[in-house]
Amino acid sequence: MDALTSRVEKALREFLAEATPPLTAIGAALEPLAEAGRAFVLQGGMRLRPSFCYWGFRATGAPEGEEIVRAAAALELLHACALVHDDVIDGSDTRRGAPAVHRKFAALHRTSGWRGDPERFGEAAAILLGDLALIWADAALEGSGFDAVTIQRAAPVWDAMRVEVMCGQYLDVVEQARGGGSAERALRVARFKSAKYTIERPLHLGAALGGGNDELMAAFSAYGLPLGEAFQLRDDLLGVYGDPDVTGKPAGDDLREGKRTVLIAYAVEAANQAQTEQLQARFGDPQLDDDGVTVLRDVIAATGAVRRVEQLIVDHTDEALRVLASADMDESARSALTDLATIATRRTE
Repeated sequence: MDALTSRVEKALREFLAEATPPLTAIGAALEPLAEAGRAFVLQGGMRLRPSFCYWGFRATGAPEGEEIVRAAAALELLHACALVHDDVIDGSDTRRGAPAVHRKFAALHRTSGWRGDPERFGEAAAILLGDLALIWADAALEGSGFDAVTIQRAAPVWDAMRVEVMCGQYLDVVEQARGGGSAERALRVARFKSAKYTIERPLHLGAALGGGNDELMAAFSAYGLPLGEAFQLRDDLLGVYGDPDVTGKPAGDDLREGKRTVLIAYAVEAANQAQTEQLQARFGDPQLDDDGVTVLRDVIAATGAVRRVEQLIVDHTDEALRVLASADMDESARSALTDLATIATRRTE
């Protein structure tokens, strides 16, 4: 896994080395945008999406080569688009331990003494950078080295994945506006906003590039969807209980933002009157202090919501692994996908 991650990093650096000079050639004013894009893409992350894509390809028995690594790396550019836009939507201050992109550009506006509202400028710049990352993702896939026939074969998967990510983002916005609801609705948001484009669609993309058959695609859906949901459920727990030094986000940010996750839906569903009053008074308060975060953490745990989410993660992961064990695929891919299931659901960041 470490060797594959290094190869993906190399592919991203090489792509960005070619993708950013056309920006700065337009004018010096584009240099901060080019640098922000390069820094954001290369600042780290688990590179799970490229890994699932790569092993989806290898599962077909197709020969290994740098083309699949470059194609898989395109998923990190799509991921960058989603994260930059998500931080604007959520009003997040940080990402991976650094200021969020819109905050960086707001600071640039202030230090430059420019006119207008720094925050509006920062949001506008971040939206444009996210759009640029989406364009880069297309270019990276098309320029990966696969022939036109192979790229065309994978195009329906790529197109569906991009549509699903945007639909998931919108569903999330709607759910926030509605003030939340059932765990089923929250899980649907998780499925389209994160789960499908983290695991199922990267597997499909790799398999399509490798010429995989319908049976393999179906197995990847049966494995990837429950595992993707388990991945997002773990993310929901980390958003409330994660260590800021590991997650790169301040403790309790999801509580301040009022994120309507499955965890919160379970807590609201099971809360007694006193717990409900605490949730109503504190959840979604942007000024929530550390003591308030602790209170909410304790309330959510006391409702049994954490235990229920942990069990759901176990159940979904077990379901995915049962499918994987019986699927017809290359054995090295099966072994790697088994390891990736553990990495995706037991992670701390």
